[in-house]
Amino acid sequence: MSPELVGGIGIGVLLLLFALRMPVGLSMLLVGFLGYWYLTNAQAGLSKLGMDLFAAASSYSLSVIPLFILMGMFLSYGGWGHKLYESINAWFGNIRGGMAMATVGTCAAFASICGSATATVATMAKVALPEMRKYGYKDSLATACVAAGGTLGILIPPSVILVMYGVLTEEPIGELLIAGVLPGIIQAILFMGTIYLMVRRDPSLAPRSANVTPGNRLVSSRGAWPVIAIFGLAMGGIYFGVFTPTEAGAIGAFAALVFTLASRRLSYSSLVSSLDETARMTAMIFIILIGAMIFSHFLAITEIPFRITDLVAGLGMSRYVVLAIVLLLLVFAGAFIEGIAVMVLTLPILYPLVTSLGFDGLWFGVVMVIMLNIGLLTPPIGINVYVVSGIVKDVPPHTIFRAVVPFWLSIIAFLALLLAFPGIATFLPSLMR
Repeated sequence: MSPELVGGIGIGVLLLLFALRMPVGLSMLLVGFLGYWYLTNAQAGLSKLGMDLFAAASSYSLSVIPLFILMGMFLSYGGWGHKLYESINAWFGNIRGGMAMATVGTCAAFASICGSATATVATMAKVALPEMRKYGYKDSLATACVAAGGTLGILIPPSVILVMYGVLTEEPIGELLIAGVLPGIIQAILFMGTIYLMVRRDPSLAPRSANVTPGNRLVSSRGAWPVIAIFGLAMGGIYFGVFTPTEAGAIGAFAALVFTLASRRLSYSSLVSSLDETARMTAMIFIILIGAMIFSHFLAITEIPFRITDLVAGLGMSRYVVLAIVLLLLVFAGAFIEGIAVMVLTLPILYPLVTSLGFDGLWFGVVMVIMLNIGLLTPPIGINVYVVSGIVKDVPPHTIFRAVVPFWLSIIAFLALLLAFPGIATFLPSLMR
């Protein structure tokens, strides 16, 4: 068989394994290893397997992943999610729908020290939903704003997904993290605007909350300063070149530990749980990255990425038409395959194609994260929706899926804005060079 045919069979087998719910990392590792073995020989396959395992385990740049996860876990188990919500709600609570807007704002703030969409959703569902229900918010709006706000967890730095993108594409991780700042803020503002329009159209969705005096707002804001300080320390250090992303992760994790211990918000059992969950998430991510590396090397020797790039170049289509096709492919894939799987499966093919058309690799990283965000809210996968439904068991998933449609459209609107003005993603990183 030709290498291209072997590569096509490998992709088909990989999709089958995904459909059978085999873990993403193990699926890619198995298919990539066997495919590389078939196209070369047993010795070369085993050698590549060992080299990729060692490269991932000994990589300095990859050490940023467990450090950022640990930082988020310390703050999460220390209860800072609840303090954040109280602080932000004090400023938005007077507006109709203000608690929903505060939920989005808290998701954005919590995402800045968490880096995970599911962790952000799970935390905010436990913190914000009981409060919104207590004040008479309809379940549709309450659950939808939590599910949508959680998508900010993989866009606002420190984003584990952006780190993985940098590892897989060799784009500078520090610049990638900074590239997510402005898009994350703008997306959060658009979500708040969406809530404003929804409650203006149907005031029954959200009553007004009790007035909060300026003095109480300032008092409540004290709960947010540790998160702001840690985010500013970590991201500011990266932006101004004071330290590397890995050093930023280490400093952020240490600062989070100091804050939570000093405030006596982290018990011994919470500390153990933080370390345990960090280890589990890190192991899962590293298995995915190792599998992605091996599968990428397999695809490289099949020459499929290069054949596709040459084919598209020969068609003479506008690069924007090609980009539109790529985005539609990502939306379709994200509706049926989990987001990380979509990224590690498609990047070996799409990244060289998109960059060969003249698009910026950093910009495409942000665009890909936005496409994954769409998948987090799109049935039948829609992980964020199912996380919320799993916590609020009396609200069925189909109710939440209908309610997130305005937020889904908001993401599409922001995607169009990012396509029209790429500088939204590239402006801040360009100042670092």
